[in-house]
Amino acid sequence: MNEPQPPQRFLTLLRRCDLVGPQEIPVFSLLPGGVSSNIWRVDMEHGPVCIKQALAKLKVAADWYAPVERNANEVAWFQTAARIAPNSVPEILFHDAQAGLFVMPYLPPEQYPSWKSKLRHGQCDTTLARLVGEIMATIHFATTDDDNIAARFATDHIFHAIRLEPYLEATANVHPDLRSPLMELVSETAAHRRALVHGDISPKNILAGPEGPVFLDAECAWYGDPAFDLAFCLAHFLLKCLWVSDAVDGFLACFDAMRAGYASVHEDFETDDIGGRAARLLPGLMLGRVDGKSPVEYLTKFRAKERVRRVSKALLTERPKTLADVRDAWVAELSMGAGDE
Repeated sequence: MNEPQPPQRFLTLLRRCDLVGPQEIPVFSLLPGGVSSNIWRVDMEHGPVCIKQALAKLKVAADWYAPVERNANEVAWFQTAARIAPNSVPEILFHDAQAGLFVMPYLPPEQYPSWKSKLRHGQCDTTLARLVGEIMATIHFATTDDDNIAARFATDHIFHAIRLEPYLEATANVHPDLRSPLMELVSETAAHRRALVHGDISPKNILAGPEGPVFLDAECAWYGDPAFDLAFCLAHFLLKCLWVSDAVDGFLACFDAMRAGYASVHEDFETDDIGGRAARLLPGLMLGRVDGKSPVEYLTKFRAKERVRRVSKALLTERPKTLADVRDAWVAELSMGAGDE
């Protein structure tokens, strides 16, 4: 398959916003890994930048479409988060809402390694996990019941298209016996419009920067249920126990550190039932990463998938009350032995 070529208008755009001189010809390189957007590295005389452009059809096997206006919502999330938690997001150098793209600095992996890549090598930094939980909760807490932010991020249709439908509803189609609890999660999540949600907080979207974590990929930004962010990220620590079996204790420690970091900022974590809703969401999201439209790429063996299905199905039926309940059920499954994953 031929690599997509950068649109000619990119060069015009860079010149218009004074990032490229009139005679300069920058070098464009398409970065790997993007599912919902094309991300181009642009090497210029004064240094590299990135251009991110949202795609109408996501790059997955299933038919998965999403409105390109989410690019503007991502920029707005970055700008809001920057005011609340400085240094936790990249700077926006230029934004073209009509074209569905923005320009940001290129953050070199030598200084800003992907958290996912560190976890892949068993580097389980609990300090980083706690900081991510703290920043997540800080943004949630600072935007709780804010009518202005709620109006700006009234993106229910987008959140449904790129989160609730592909992760929960599509999974219900695969498991009709679980349709009731999965659709109940959809309804419960959609009904709680309380704070500004990132929607895609996962290790692949967090860089371990020199001044702390840097959050990327806020295309799913939505004014809704903060429990979704917490559950979405915590699910990755549990699933990764089947990816790097030697680092199980570290992944579980990261799970605990993130939960503790979140709770340290959001004092009403338990009484406001954020923890309870996150606990109920977790098994649905775990199952969605196996049988939904966006399965994790590292769980390829049948037995590993069956372990996720077994625990998730039981928890969806039992409706866990706390995150500890989900953790304990997963630890019990892991204690049965890895076998041939």
